[in-house]
Amino acid sequence: MKRIMLEDDSDVPGSRSLKQRVCDETRRLATSPLARNAGWMFGGQVASLGIQAAYFVVLARLLGSGEYGILAAAAALVNILSQYSGMGSGLLFLRYVSPDHSRFREYWGNILLSIGLVGTLAAIALHLAGRWMLGQAGASILVVLAIGDCLCGQLTSSAAQVFQTFEKMRTTASLNFLTNSVRLVLVVCMALVVHRTSAFSWAVASMMVSMIACFVAITKVTSSFGRPKFSIKLFLARLGEGFIFAVSGSTTTVYNDVDKVMLGHYGMDVANGIYSMAYRVVNICTIPIGSVHGAALPRFFRDGVNGINATAPFARKILKRTLILGALAAVGMFVLAPVLPKIAGRDFSASVSALRWLCLIPLLRCFHLSAGDAVAGAGFQRFRLASQAVAAAGNFLLNLYLIPRYSWQGAAWASLLTDGSLGLMNWALLAVLVRRERRVTTTHTIPCIT
Repeated sequence: MKRIMLEDDSDVPGSRSLKQRVCDETRRLATSPLARNAGWMFGGQVASLGIQAAYFVVLARLLGSGEYGILAAAAALVNILSQYSGMGSGLLFLRYVSPDHSRFREYWGNILLSIGLVGTLAAIALHLAGRWMLGQAGASILVVLAIGDCLCGQLTSSAAQVFQTFEKMRTTASLNFLTNSVRLVLVVCMALVVHRTSAFSWAVASMMVSMIACFVAITKVTSSFGRPKFSIKLFLARLGEGFIFAVSGSTTTVYNDVDKVMLGHYGMDVANGIYSMAYRVVNICTIPIGSVHGAALPRFFRDGVNGINATAPFARKILKRTLILGALAAVGMFVLAPVLPKIAGRDFSASVSALRWLCLIPLLRCFHLSAGDAVAGAGFQRFRLASQAVAAAGNFLLNLYLIPRYSWQGAAWASLLTDGSLGLMNWALLAVLVRRERRVTTTHTIPCIT
């Protein structure tokens, strides 16, 4: 009798069993576009996670800490400048094609035109400035890396953003997975054949992989959505806005990578290898957080049409989800840090301490990414750029003082301070913009009394 009454209670309006609630939540998540897209992004990133982990372990053993440090410094400098090679054309595509898919051809043509023109100039600039920035060892591989990253890598990334715009996250994840898989196969083959090699030899091999991935990505976009339409007029019209996106991307890479460039500039190649290996693990552990933000970015731009009061609640919702991932990543890196030299080689034994210093970075990134995407999605990219520029300048000054005195430990302190302060700045900026928009809305809706 008691059992029957309990079963009947579940049918009372407003009363549901735990099992029913779990089933309802599962069905809601299964039909949610954000959950589905984040799932594809996360699935692809998890698959790439194992690939990248294996790739960097084999690469570290193939190069050793000294050559790995040379490669890390050159790759960091290329990464900073490569953000300008597309002039923000991938994010412009997201911004203008997400609400209106009919604009695909002209904005896809704008991507190809921007990267072709500006990417070539970026490669030339790296060749001219390389020796002064990194010395002879680092300068010798800059042009090779620039072709692979400023041209081919940017085209592949922008092609992935095209599929991201159309919310085809399965293809976006597949493109990233393809590049990482081919690199892993290549580095394993080199390790089996030559056992040890130079940073220059690996740079040439990596460039070939980037070319193959670029060809596949462009072919896939064209076959899926159509041919591009080239317009110098559109390129010039969006140049200013695209430059803001490019500077924004560059400032992000500045505060992430300028420490590696400076370690290379001061000739601390072994220290750079130790620090870069730990930082690479941090970046890999941040991939799940990036997958959530990658899936959410089109919605930030769509909601942003209605103002920043429409994007702010979504930023808080995303933050609640990513904080869990960030905390898990931090704990995992701190506890498992001693495993790193056992798999990467004894050359990287000091990376244990570096990884424990840097383990909080994924958690700090959750804050500045969520607020920053909300600000950019509502059309206030210039304000996000300002906060990132302040963070980049602060990071550079901190590294300028700390690295000559404390080597990679100084770089780690600067990274933690930069990511933490950027999180505070972005959330403060979001709060100010929300209040300003509400004041303007209230002023315009007050009825006029006659």
